[in-house]
Amino acid sequence: MLLKYHKNINETGTDEAGRGCLAGPVTAAAIILPEHFENSVLTDSKLLSHHKRITLEPILKMECVSFGIVHIHPETIDEINILNASLLAMHKAIDQLTPQPSYIIVDGNRFKPYKKIAHSCIVKGDSKYTTIAAASVLAKTARDAYMLQLHEEYPMYNWKKNKGYPTKEHRAAIQKYGPTKYHRMSFRLLADDLSK
Repeated sequence: MLLKYHKNINETGTDEAGRGCLAGPVTAAAIILPEHFENSVLTDSKLLSHHKRITLEPILKMECVSFGIVHIHPETIDEINILNASLLAMHKAIDQLTPQPSYIIVDGNRFKPYKKIAHSCIVKGDSKYTTIAAASVLAKTARDAYMLQLHEEYPMYNWKKNKGYPTKEHRAAIQKYGPTKYHRMSFRLLADDLSK
């Protein structure tokens, strides 16, 4: 069962999706949930089926106090690196929250202080705490929807299926067609056996 990190504090959870992808944005979400929010289906988005994620998305958006979702695009990822782009996305997602939270919990082990708001980094927090799990669902569903739009422009990479992750099929398409403006040029786009 997922928990609230601080029972009596106006906390936000934040998480990102797409950090390991070769193409498309890194997407972060932040969300504040009401104190007594409960949902028996909600957990880490990676453990949920696509159907459960898209079913949860409107429930979370309707029942939350506030949420924010931000995409950081490949040109920025290439300029500042993926870690800094992920942290920037989280900060910009928190910027969208009204009211601002009094505490931030972050999935993972890295975060840069946001304003003067206290925070905790929690490894595998998306499978432990409600607000991080909710943020993981919003980040994942928003990014997946964005990659579906990009698929329409470049169907040969099959982003509707691989979402930009480094699958064999995706790398073979890069080998055949070359990279697009949506690829992260600072990443190793071809596996060693495809670049020979």
